[in-house]
Amino acid sequence: AGLRSAGGAWGPERGSGPGSRASRRVAGMAMCSEIILRQEVLKDGFHRDILIKVKFGESIEDLHTCRLLIKQDIPAGLYVDPYELASLRERNITEAVMVSENFDIEAPNYLSKESEVLIYARRDSQCIDCFQAFLPVHCRYHRPHSEDGEASIVVNNPDLLMFCDQEFPILKCWAHSEVAAPCALENEDICQWNKMKYKSVYKNVILQVPVGLTVHTSLVCSVTLLITILCSTLILVAVFKYGHFSL
Repeated sequence: AGLRSAGGAWGPERGSGPGSRASRRVAGMAMCSEIILRQEVLKDGFHRDILIKVKFGESIEDLHTCRLLIKQDIPAGLYVDPYELASLRERNITEAVMVSENFDIEAPNYLSKESEVLIYARRDSQCIDCFQAFLPVHCRYHRPHSEDGEASIVVNNPDLLMFCDQEFPILKCWAHSEVAAPCALENEDICQWNKMKYKSVYKNVILQVPVGLTVHTSLVCSVTLLITILCSTLILVAVFKYGHFSL
């Protein structure tokens, strides 16, 4: 009796064979290749470039039937120049378009609000299962600080949207909702994109922006006023010395 009891406890569990539900679930998970997103910021200073790379699993084939759309939120401390985007689209450098409207690109950080950009990612020529997207951003002016000479701007990871002409296992694995968005950059048709779950290399990207110090306010104002008076005086002297006046 003891041996039969041990055999029942340690023997094969019912429903754990190759055709069981648990085995099918494990096999389905094995087909789910991981999506990895890497977001990084290039350059220094007030003018930066956001580079986004998305890599799918090696098992995915026929990705040419799929399109990838990246919805990037731009924090109030940054802005995207719509005229610059139009120029880059004409030169076929990037396919990005502003979603937000009626915002001032010259407003400082404390008078601005978040905006949104749609970027149609392109296939990476150096990677079979990769897409990449490029977006130039610019830092807004911030209020001067009392101590630290830098301000931090957090750029959150984007939403990853995918649309395929045929079904892929990865869509069933990682798609968790549908989002309506334009099918293409120069197309008014609306498609139902799959919002994909992914693994991010970095949690968020943090930019350090140089700002002024409040202790320098008096010095900056004095020097600015002095230079203004000096330049105005030189202009007046030049006008009276070389100008031709007629009554």
